[in-house]
Amino acid sequence: MNNVDLKNLIKKQKKNYSLDQSFYTDDYIFQLDLKNIFFKQWVFVGHISRIPNYGDYFLFNIGKESIIIIRGNNNSIYAHYNVCRHRGSHICLEEEGNKKLLICPYHAWSYNLDGSIKSARMMEENFNKTEWSLNKCNIRIFEGLIFINLSDNPNNFDDFISPTKKFIEFHGLADAKIAHRQFYPTDGNWKLTLDNFHECYHCQPAHPEYCAVHDSEYIIAYGAGSNTGPTSKKFEKMLNEWNAKVEKMGHLTGEYVESEFNDYSRSAERTPLREGKYTETKSGKPIAKLMGKFKDYDCGYTSVGTSPFNSLLMCNDFATLFTFIPVSTKHTKVELMWLVHKDAEEGKDYSLDEMIWMWDATTIADKKIIEDNQRGVLSKEYRPGPLSKMEKGLEKFKSWYLKHLDLSLS
Repeated sequence: MNNVDLKNLIKKQKKNYSLDQSFYTDDYIFQLDLKNIFFKQWVFVGHISRIPNYGDYFLFNIGKESIIIIRGNNNSIYAHYNVCRHRGSHICLEEEGNKKLLICPYHAWSYNLDGSIKSARMMEENFNKTEWSLNKCNIRIFEGLIFINLSDNPNNFDDFISPTKKFIEFHGLADAKIAHRQFYPTDGNWKLTLDNFHECYHCQPAHPEYCAVHDSEYIIAYGAGSNTGPTSKKFEKMLNEWNAKVEKMGHLTGEYVESEFNDYSRSAERTPLREGKYTETKSGKPIAKLMGKFKDYDCGYTSVGTSPFNSLLMCNDFATLFTFIPVSTKHTKVELMWLVHKDAEEGKDYSLDEMIWMWDATTIADKKIIEDNQRGVLSKEYRPGPLSKMEKGLEKFKSWYLKHLDLSLS
């Protein structure tokens, strides 16, 4: 496939239908997706509590790129391409650790944690060390969340974060810590993985845990975000009553809905949980210290999508953060990270099993659903099918994706 073929294929995609097979199976399209979609997004890749000490680092690997995220002097956090400036070897070989100096294992060139070169053995006298620092990756820290952008000319971060800023700030993630991290390797194209996440048509038959926590009318109207399902007058009444109660408490309410052809694909909203539920646990009871600006439990739930590759799903006392990482054409790494208040102690202030229960069970079920979907899409008999009234989020995501892919081919 070449760019002309792909532009013609993009034009053939039908509104309110799934994508043609090639978008889920073609290696050429996958490489374009990485270059023109993922690499141009500000993507959340970790929380500062993962690297609390000087020299602590972790790697973020995507496609052919490996990025070193490391804490340096004065609590500065840096992002460097994991490529020695001598002959290109990876410098950090372990996924995480602590280094007081970044030393290439090949020829022992060494770099300070800010990326400046410290020593390069036996080079010519005219060798200028200032010209050979590690290549930097764009990085920003917001509310303790580490965002990177692999573009040479990234979009302005303040513009990117602005619409969802107040929703994230209210939960006090800067004063949080990681309670648990888990990967769910999924044998499916990244778009199938996100399609599944952006609709709740499958929630009632597939996710009893999710349905035990969230009201059935919410699932129909809001399950995958605002405007992803049909209107529910019952839920709108419930939402209005909850908003009035929450505003009296001095807590945040409202939503942010983005036009489908924006540079980004962002969303945010605060909604009530199922009646009688305080948080996303099996019992529905509180399990941890209140976070952020919450004065008491308002039995609400904040959903924030900063990009297609990240979702922040936050209760009053803990947060579950998703990162979707395209690995290859038919493989996606899904990372979940649970955050609690920085002073909370496991076993005393929170139960880990209670906290991870819902999204762990739901993501395990989704892994199988997506893998079954990918296997079916590989069939010679696969044809794009019509979307339901509960799959509006898929059409919005598909339109956004096709527009940006098409623009990249111009």
